Amino acid sequence: MKKLLNTLYITQPDVYLSLDGDNIVLLKDKEKLGRLPLHNLESIVAFGYTGASPALMGYCADSNIALMFLTINGRFLARVTGVSRGNVVLRKKQYKVSEDETLSAKIARNFIVGKIYNHKWILERMTRDYPLRINVDQFKATSQHLSSLILEVRKCEQLDRLRGLEGQAAISYNKLFNQMILQQNEDFYFHLRSRRPPLDNVNAMLSFAYTLLANDTASALEAVGLDAYVGFLHRDRPGRISLALDVMEELRGVVADKFVLSLINKKIVNNDDFLQKESGAVIMTDEARKKFLTAWQNKKQEKITHPYLGEKIPWGLVPHVQALLLARHLRNDLDEYPPFLWK
Repeated sequence: MKKLLNTLYITQPDVYLSLDGDNIVLLKDKEKLGRLPLHNLESIVAFGYTGASPALMGYCADSNIALMFLTINGRFLARVTGVSRGNVVLRKKQYKVSEDETLSAKIARNFIVGKIYNHKWILERMTRDYPLRINVDQFKATSQHLSSLILEVRKCEQLDRLRGLEGQAAISYNKLFNQMILQQNEDFYFHLRSRRPPLDNVNAMLSFAYTLLANDTASALEAVGLDAYVGFLHRDRPGRISLALDVMEELRGVVADKFVLSLINKKIVNNDDFLQKESGAVIMTDEARKKFLTAWQNKKQEKITHPYLGEKIPWGLVPHVQALLLARHLRNDLDEYPPFLWK
């Protein structure tokens, strides 16, 4: 068990979660592992859980405490939610836009503009900071290619075409990802994205980071009254937080990718932090997840000047600001959704 700021992470497997008064109690084989007041928690994330009592789930739902369950290697399983307290007018507008693919594309393309723009500037930063460690010509050529794709995305009004352009950009960016791994190259390498399951150390960390980012983004969307499960780019699928996946597109590179690269390049993680199963799947050890989560929460407290607001905020508030901006656009307070553009 580890409490970080307002989030409780339960990383030990086979732990049962129960309620006692206003406290969460952690049990393993009927032995009490810990007890913590719930009144100052915003979310609880359990990895490889045995179960949770209905009383605890009801308390969390009533108290607006996000209760999320993940597999031991970080794959999202479920999220407990209570009665919707969102603005019904806002949600009705969200559903109406989602049903219209042309209107959806006009919002979705800004998510993709943000994603490609941020990937472009990750590459540009590498050419500035590590010109002797990477193929600068290759990075510059890819950066120019991403710029041309941004222009096409800005004019795109079809979701299928938009997905195709996003796919082209992702392929170009991923081809250079391995060069951005500057340390521990024998143990950490990236050849292609493998998700279910991750097949190497880097993919194991990327999947974990994307899961955490998706959960943070879903909570931010629900907090402003939006439905995290109804998206514009990602279409409806039972159990999928489609809108959270939409909004986090522009944050994948600058939040998750850069974070994973920093853990490798600063040697915060090493090959001993990973286990390979008989199936070929690679997972992080319990101790590695604790290191990862501690660094993740520390990163969320670092300050950045938000490119649209012009104000300094912690990185952890970026999904919340983007959720608020999206809600304002849907309410017609903003003519266009402003993506998060990092440079």
